[in-house]
Amino acid sequence: MASTKSVCVRAGTPADSAAITGLQEAGFGMRYGSDESEFRGGTFPVERSLVAVEGDRIVGHTVDRTMTITVPGDRTVRACGVSGVAVAPTHRRRGILRELYRAQHARTEADGLPLTVFTASEGTIYGRFGYEVAVLATSIAIDTRRVEFRSTTPDPGGVTLETLADSVARIREIYQRWQTVTAGAQVRPDAEWDLLFADVERHRQGATTLFVLLHADGYALYRRSRRENRDIASVRELRALTCDAHAALWRVLLGLDLVDTVEAEIAEDDPLGYLLTDPRTVRLTHRGDTLWARVMDVPAALTARTYRADLDTVVAVHDPFREAGGNFALRIRDGIAECEPTTRSPILAFDINVLGGLYFGAHRASTFAAAHRITVEDPAALRAFDAAFTTDRAPQLGWAF
Repeated sequence: MASTKSVCVRAGTPADSAAITGLQEAGFGMRYGSDESEFRGGTFPVERSLVAVEGDRIVGHTVDRTMTITVPGDRTVRACGVSGVAVAPTHRRRGILRELYRAQHARTEADGLPLTVFTASEGTIYGRFGYEVAVLATSIAIDTRRVEFRSTTPDPGGVTLETLADSVARIREIYQRWQTVTAGAQVRPDAEWDLLFADVERHRQGATTLFVLLHADGYALYRRSRRENRDIASVRELRALTCDAHAALWRVLLGLDLVDTVEAEIAEDDPLGYLLTDPRTVRLTHRGDTLWARVMDVPAALTARTYRADLDTVVAVHDPFREAGGNFALRIRDGIAECEPTTRSPILAFDINVLGGLYFGAHRASTFAAAHRITVEDPAALRAFDAAFTTDRAPQLGWAF
């Protein structure tokens, strides 16, 4: 498929599985547990791998699967989800990752997918390939001894403590309802559900197996542990479809007996702090990316989602890595977009990364412009573009891959 000096890139085969596992363990600094063996390859089959090979040794790897992701307007788009990206520490800075991504993108374009997405372990690598942070999340820690709910915060009840084994069907049903209305969230494949419900040892990081809280319109999965003389409840996943479900689940979590701190990851616009008398109780411990995106086909991607305002403009998209750029006429009426290549002069210009950052609604066009990443001479044109791409809710990642 591609080569760089003595290294070639080819499709993976089942015979490569052990070498791929070893490369990923070295690259990500961990060891897969024996209780994971039956799940490996379920979500990302080895036949979808691309491997960089020097002689008979695998020195680089990517793997992908086609995902269904919700986009603004409660629509869905088919996207290439990439995972397991690793280069051997003995072969860094030889252009191997670049050749892997050339082959990966060629496959994605051949499959006719308008987006490529992934979750990244490092933040400085992927911009050169046209990717940008597309979904953000905030990690929090709450000292339960200081928690007091406002008198106006509802106490809807309706939460039950269940076992994981008895909750499988209800959790899957709630997630599916949540995913279809949450931009950035993906359909979860059966293999990924099986791995979650197996609750493997490595994922616990010394904590307990999962506890389950269920509500008719939401659920929370959490673990218990003790660190630095504090009893911790760590929320693995919380999905709520309604404000009542959100409030009810958090009332139970923040009222757990023998818990000093509740840790969780929440969306950028989560209202949790507004439910409490002291919003400082919700202490931010980290804010970072959960999903990166690259637009592979500008017209196909832009016409797949809906928009908040009408727009008639021409954008110049620069793609330094592939050939997806060009000048495009973008016309939006009543939320629906038409987009096609044009010879007209552009009104706004930017690298293709910017479209990935704007696509799910995590960022504002005006912010990119302030950072000199969108070129536009007419402030009114920027305001119109900004208004069209703005979304009602912050996007959220469905499941990490």
